[in-house]
Amino acid sequence: MITDTRRGDWLRPRAGGWATAGGVAGTGFAAYARVLHPLDARCHDIAVTDGWGMHPVVEERRWRWAEVAARRGRHLHPRVQWTRLTGAEPPESFETDDGWAVGPPEEGQLDTDVLAALTEHLGPATTTPDDLVAAVWDGWGDLNGSSATASFFIGEPSEEDIREQQRSDAERALRSAAVQRGLQGPVFEWPGRSFHLMAASTRLFADPTWLDTADLETWPGAGHTPQMLWPEDRAWVLATEIDWDATIVAGSRDLVERIVADDRFEAFEVGVDDDLSWAGDVVDRA
Repeated sequence: MITDTRRGDWLRPRAGGWATAGGVAGTGFAAYARVLHPLDARCHDIAVTDGWGMHPVVEERRWRWAEVAARRGRHLHPRVQWTRLTGAEPPESFETDDGWAVGPPEEGQLDTDVLAALTEHLGPATTTPDDLVAAVWDGWGDLNGSSATASFFIGEPSEEDIREQQRSDAERALRSAAVQRGLQGPVFEWPGRSFHLMAASTRLFADPTWLDTADLETWPGAGHTPQMLWPEDRAWVLATEIDWDATIVAGSRDLVERIVADDRFEAFEVGVDDDLSWAGDVVDRA
C-alpha cells in the first residue's frame, strides 16, 4: 500500500471535464488513446434445446467491436458506444440470428491480457517502469466490506453441504478482514471517486495471470485491475473509469500512435475534451 497520497497531487489539478479523456486521465498530455474492452462471445446451437429449455454452447471466442458493427451495419469510430452500436440501452449482449451472444464489454475493469499487451508500450515509454502508482476504486464491495453472498442448493442440502458452505463462508470472512486491514489509511481523492494507492511495476502487469497469483502483500486490490496507473516520472496515465467499457491511455504522441497501430487492440485516438459518454456517439445515434 501507498499511504502517502501526495504522490497523486501532481495529477489532481489536471482533472478535466466530466465524461472526457482528460476527466479520467488528466489534461496536459500530448495525445490520448481510447482502448475498447474486448467482447466475450458464445455461440449456441439454436436447433437443440436441453431439459432446462437452454441451447447448448458450441463455441466460445473473443469478438471485436468491428464484427458487431459489421453485423449491425454501423460504424466503428473513436467515440463509439456499445449502446449505440447494438441499439440496446442499458448495455446488454448482442444476439445474432445464428446463435451468437456477444458481450457486453466489461465496465471498470481492464482485461489482464490487454493490460499485459499494453505494458509492451507503456514500459519503454517511462524511465521508471518499476515504480508505478496504481489506484484502485474504494467502492468495490469486496474491498470495502459491503458485498454480500448468497448460497443456493438444489433440493435439501446435506450436512456435508452445510459444513462445506460454513467453511467457505469462514474463509471468505477471513480474507475480507485481511483485505480491510491491508487497505487502512488515507485515500486518493479524484473528482467523484476515491482510490486506494498501491505500488506496482510494468513487470507485474506483463503477466496476464498476475491476478491469479498475487497475494495481499504484492497486490492488496484483491482481484481488481487498477482504475488509474502512472509511473513516477509522470510520462503517462492509464485510466479505466468504473462506468466505462474502454480504457484511456494519456501520454506522448509516439506512445499513443504505437497503441493505436497495434492490431491486438481496438484503439482510437481521441481528444482530451471529447464527449465519451453515451450521448457523445452522434454517429450511430439512430
